[in-house]
Amino acid sequence: VDRAIEAEAITGAVTLVARRGKVAHFEAHGLMNLESMREMETDTIFQIGSMTKPVAGVAFLLLLEEGRVRLSDPVKRFIPEFEETQVAVARSGSDDDSDIYLVPSQRDVTVRDLLTHTSGLVSGGVASRVASRIAPRHSDDTLETYAADLGGVPLDFQPGTQWSYSGLAGIDTVARVVEVVAGVPFDEFLRERIFDPLGMHDTSYIVPSEKLSRVVTRYVRTESGLEEREKPSWVDTVTLTAGGGGLWSTAGDYAKFAQMLVNQGELNGQRILGRKTVELMAANHVDDLYENSGRVGGRPGRGFGLTVDLVLDAVVAQDNRSTGSFGWTGALGTAFWVDPKEEMTAVLMVQTPGGTLRADFQNAVRQAIID
Repeated sequence: VDRAIEAEAITGAVTLVARRGKVAHFEAHGLMNLESMREMETDTIFQIGSMTKPVAGVAFLLLLEEGRVRLSDPVKRFIPEFEETQVAVARSGSDDDSDIYLVPSQRDVTVRDLLTHTSGLVSGGVASRVASRIAPRHSDDTLETYAADLGGVPLDFQPGTQWSYSGLAGIDTVARVVEVVAGVPFDEFLRERIFDPLGMHDTSYIVPSEKLSRVVTRYVRTESGLEEREKPSWVDTVTLTAGGGGLWSTAGDYAKFAQMLVNQGELNGQRILGRKTVELMAANHVDDLYENSGRVGGRPGRGFGLTVDLVLDAVVAQDNRSTGSFGWTGALGTAFWVDPKEEMTAVLMVQTPGGTLRADFQNAVRQAIID
């Protein structure tokens, strides 16, 4: 981390490692803001981006344990607009991906498809242009309105036949399923069933006014150095409490969520999930589709579970995490993983995307295990 700061790849970061139920390392590095020269603090609040997705996955699994939903349930059971899904196909010989025709879906899209990114719903394929027209995603949408619009979007491929990352739409739809089944807004469900029991009091979709001073400044790399980006408008107001991204959190808060998974569903006497459900979350649900996808993270030796990627073979995957580890990342550089073999979790909070810091952090953690 110090080398990344010195190279002006980032302004600062917060790193945390816990093993066997104890915090082994928790440190703030560098600066929160270059202009004010304010030092990074361990309770700094970050945008965690797609690290929201595993939280949404756990929310669905809570309902699964209660017998109120199944992984095999068609999405149309909860969102009627998914009744007659179509699939986009590029015309043979066409040089333009927008030259498509539509065919009926061979089967219904299931919740499992959404959780594993095998649905083809707004996943960067041939239907992308149509999707942006039919279901544009606006910050003033609600999960109800956005998911209904998504029901009319053609898929990029037949459900279950490919792995392709649905950056927002897929897990946003899962969040809407949770709302429908639970009968409460998604953010309220997360607070009551996950955040409050785990003591994650700094994790939310809206940062309260009294905590805004703890929000880190976001930077991007440019040819002239790090360039500041304004805080998003939804830092203190939001209507789309999405499953695909949008949560704010701290390293300490997210480590509680991750430690719950290390502990097979429990933390400090609070049982969130059963042991077998955590095992289900961290099992490979996509055969070889992920490692052969050629998309985000996909490479040999890796699989994909329910909103998390898995290390099936650390040597084959050339991964600095143990075989059996699972976790996910965020677009602004954040990352976490759970290592059941070492009874360990690690969290990296940073707000500048790209670079080698994630892999370097993984390596630093791995080499520190000497017993």
